Amino acid sequence: MTRILHVLDHSLPLHSGYTFRTRAILRAQMAQGWDVRSITGRRHGADAGAVTEPDVETIDGLIFHRTPGEVASGNALIREWRDIGALAESMEALVHRWKPHLIHVHSPVLNALAAQRVARRHNIPLVYEIRAFWEDAAVGNGTGTEGSPRYWLTRQLETHAVRAADAVAVICEGLKGDLIARGISADKIIVSPNGVDMEMFGTPVAPDPALRTRLGLDGAEVIGFIGSFYDYEGLDDLIAAMPALATRRPLAKLLLVGGGPREEALRNQVAYSPVADRVVFAGRVAHGQVENYYSLIDILAYPRKSMRLTDLVTPLKPLEAMAQGKLVAASSVGGHCELIEDGVTGTLFAPNNPAAIAQALAKLFEARPAWDARRAVARRFVETERNWSSNILRYEPVYRRLLNGARRARAA
Repeated sequence: MTRILHVLDHSLPLHSGYTFRTRAILRAQMAQGWDVRSITGRRHGADAGAVTEPDVETIDGLIFHRTPGEVASGNALIREWRDIGALAESMEALVHRWKPHLIHVHSPVLNALAAQRVARRHNIPLVYEIRAFWEDAAVGNGTGTEGSPRYWLTRQLETHAVRAADAVAVICEGLKGDLIARGISADKIIVSPNGVDMEMFGTPVAPDPALRTRLGLDGAEVIGFIGSFYDYEGLDDLIAAMPALATRRPLAKLLLVGGGPREEALRNQVAYSPVADRVVFAGRVAHGQVENYYSLIDILAYPRKSMRLTDLVTPLKPLEAMAQGKLVAASSVGGHCELIEDGVTGTLFAPNNPAAIAQALAKLFEARPAWDARRAVARRFVETERNWSSNILRYEPVYRRLLNGARRARAA
C-alpha cells in the first residue's frame, strides 16, 4: 500500500479553511486506498504557547503526528530557523519508523524547507502544495509590508522551495500564473482547486425559528458573512453599504458570524452607523453549528478588498455557501472571479466600493423570482467541478509519475 506523509502548518482539532481543506484531501486519499498520515510543526500549538497534545492523535479517523516543544522565541529569522529544525527532526524520526513512499508538504514555505531536508536525505519524492504565498498572507493579516526586506526574502525562499520540489500543486490559476512569471515551468505545476466535502455541506438544514428570533432576524432580508474578520475581507465596506441598502430594502439586516483581528474596529464602526440596529454580531460559533446560521441567510456576501492576496488566492467559503444552496455576492477580485461567473453562479461587484455593494445586493433582492434557478446552477457547479471526491484525482497522475521515477532510481 502506498504511504503518503502530509506535512502541515496546523490541523484538526483547530478549525480553519486550511484544516478543512486538509481533512478533505486526507479523507479522499484514504478512500482511494492509500495509507495516509500527517505531521504538524510547532506552529500548530502556537496559540497555547506549546504543543500539549500527545505525540500522535487520531481525529475524525485521521492520524496526526505532532512536533513537541514551544514555538521558538527571539529574533524572527532565528525563531523560524529553529522551528524548521524542530519539524525536520520530528519528520526524520517518523520517516525512519513509518517509511513513507512520498512526502506531500503544504505551505507555508517553512514546512517546505524542513521537508526538503528529509526528502533529500532519504531520496523520497516531494510535492509542495501552495495555498497562498506566505509573504502576501502576512500583508493581508497585517503582520507584513509589501516590498519590505522580509517580504523580499520570503519571496526568494518561496521560489527556491518551488524549484527544489519534484512537483508543485497550487489551489488556483492565479498562483500558477505567478510561479510561471518567476520562471517555473508550467509542466511542473498542477492546479488542485478548493473544493467542498458534499457529505458535510451538501445537505442544507431547515431554518431554526428559535435561533432566528434570538438573533432578531424575524421577517428580515438577511445578508450574511461567516468567517474570520481580517482587514482584507472588506467587512468595513459591507457595513458602510448598509445605509444605502436600507433605503432601498427596509427589511435588510446584516448577520456577521465569526471573529478575528478586526472585530473591535467593526463593532465600533457599527456603533456610529445610522443603521446600527440592522447589523447583528453573532460571535464565533462551533463548526457543527455553522449550518444553522447558513440556513438563516438569504445572500452570502464576500466583499474582499483588492490586493495581491485576494487577486491570487481563491477562498473556500463561497463554495461552501453554493453547496448550501445559498446566493453568493462577491467583489470582483481575481480569486473570486475564478469561482464565480457573474449573473450565473453568483453576483460580482467592484471591490472597495460600498455603493457598488449596496447596488448589487438591492438588485439581487429585487430579482427574487430568479433565485431558485441561480442557486441550482451554483450548486451544480460545486457538485461537478469543485467536489473533493473528484478534485482528489488531480494528484494521482503526479503521485504515480514520481513514485515510478523513485522505483526506477532504486532499481538502477
